[in-house]
Amino acid sequence: MDVRPNQTIYINNLNEKIKKEELKKSLYAIFSQFGQILDIVALKTLKMRGQAFVIFKEIGSASNALRTMQGFPFYDKPMRIAYSKSDSDIVAKLKGTYKERPKKVKPPKPVPGVEEKKDKKKKQSSAENANPNTQTEQPPNQILFLTNLPEETNEMMLSMLFNQFPGFKEVRLVPNRHDIAFVEFTTELQSNAAKEALQGFKITPTHAMKITFAKK
Repeated sequence: MDVRPNQTIYINNLNEKIKKEELKKSLYAIFSQFGQILDIVALKTLKMRGQAFVIFKEIGSASNALRTMQGFPFYDKPMRIAYSKSDSDIVAKLKGTYKERPKKVKPPKPVPGVEEKKDKKKKQSSAENANPNTQTEQPPNQILFLTNLPEETNEMMLSMLFNQFPGFKEVRLVPNRHDIAFVEFTTELQSNAAKEALQGFKITPTHAMKITFAKK
């Protein structure tokens, strides 16, 4: 019996050695290109190992993700993707068991100076936005320079994002710097296509990736 398309996709055959948090971040990184993700459910219980659910806001996003990422090598194992059998029923059940664990609720401590820092950051970022041409754009070449990457970025995540573009060669991370990386393509036309497509791509909800051509 065919399962009707819905917003939730069910993924299995995932690498069981990957920690839950890393798995969720990596899934977010590769699936958020298809549309807004409401939630990702991955449990490490014996019954649910190697499986995850990705819940999109739109059915179209889920359909696109299923078609594009079917069999995609994720942590060295091809993903098997299907629509979730009963929309988010399974997910709701999972969530039920998920939420039942009593969490220790700590009252939030007022942190002095946080608001001021936020304001300063806002001012900085608005100044940057007001003057986007502070960095002089390098002439096109086959190597892209990525900035504003989140702390959990790893080579695997970036490779999965960029190897969907023809001509992808390799990702090079910079030692002791999590926020920048280089991605090399065969030609500048290919690197430009990836640059245009992924400019401003959010690897996490708070980090929009900035892409420029690398200095020669």
